[in-house]
Amino acid sequence: MKKLRNIVIITLSVLLTTIIVICTYYNYNISPVGKNKNNIEITIPKGTSRKGIVKILKENKLIRNEKCFLIYLKLNNIVSMKAGYYDLNQSMNAKEITNILIKGSTKNPNAIQITFKEGINIKKVAQIISENTTNSYDDVINKVKNQEYLDKLIEKYWFIDESVKNKELYYPLEGYLFPDTYRFEEKNVSVEEIIETMLNEMDKILTPYKEEMVKKNLSVNQVITLASIIEKEGRKKDFKTISSVFNNRIKIKMALQSCATAYYGMGLEFNELGIATAEVVSATNPYNTYRITTLPIGPIALPSKDALDAAVFPNDTEYLYFLSDNQKVTYFFKTYAEHQNKQQELINTGKWYR
Repeated sequence: MKKLRNIVIITLSVLLTTIIVICTYYNYNISPVGKNKNNIEITIPKGTSRKGIVKILKENKLIRNEKCFLIYLKLNNIVSMKAGYYDLNQSMNAKEITNILIKGSTKNPNAIQITFKEGINIKKVAQIISENTTNSYDDVINKVKNQEYLDKLIEKYWFIDESVKNKELYYPLEGYLFPDTYRFEEKNVSVEEIIETMLNEMDKILTPYKEEMVKKNLSVNQVITLASIIEKEGRKKDFKTISSVFNNRIKIKMALQSCATAYYGMGLEFNELGIATAEVVSATNPYNTYRITTLPIGPIALPSKDALDAAVFPNDTEYLYFLSDNQKVTYFFKTYAEHQNKQQELINTGKWYR
């Protein structure tokens, strides 16, 4: 009897020791491989099995033992892990790694980020797209001029109407693409996707102004056109007062006399410290506000939200004139005489040269 009891004790001891050893071995192998927190980038292709994923983890030295990791997956009923690009590190244990793989990755090494600054025009947009994607400059220009595509956009977006198809426009959709930084999944993103991503953002920006535009009987084209001029003519802090000058001129049918529109009409880039030459001022085109007493036929640049806001909500002033010195300080005046006096003062003090 005593002999049997000893055998049972020995057997239980061996069994307990074996269990402890197995548990220790298992826990060790699902613990972090090390303390290094430097990211290791791995790629899990679509359709990779659980065994395949575990093999990838082992090959990248993120786990110690494939069998133990597979046991961990089975014990925790982890059936599905997502394909994708991941940044993992050796300080992660099995739970941390699997939680990330279950959730899925938003990382894409092929993704690109493109910034379109406020105040640029369609030609610059086309150049930026050609430099950052597989599309050419002409791909962009041809797309914004494509009548069938414009019809599609008119149907899709409330703020785009037949005015963008006016044959006198240099570039349809000028000003309608909202300037911002955008992320795309890869360099071969289509021109249409880029354009509509920017239009979707413009939709978000313009929608809160719909009620006020209806109240003031302003068309979207008028708002974007005025905003684009404001954007080119001054700095953000002056936008609403600049808007008041243009609005006051429009009310009395006085030419806006914006150098920015005159430059655009000639296909030139506007120099913020420059003024239009006699040739530019006298040119006949639907953009030159030295020759017309209304807004130009369409926008001349991509306006920011602040410029759009200023176009809808100008300051209430009696100003009809403004000018900026070489430090980009803007001055406003009610009369032309005041304008001329200030200009001469700036010339005399070396703050005005053209």
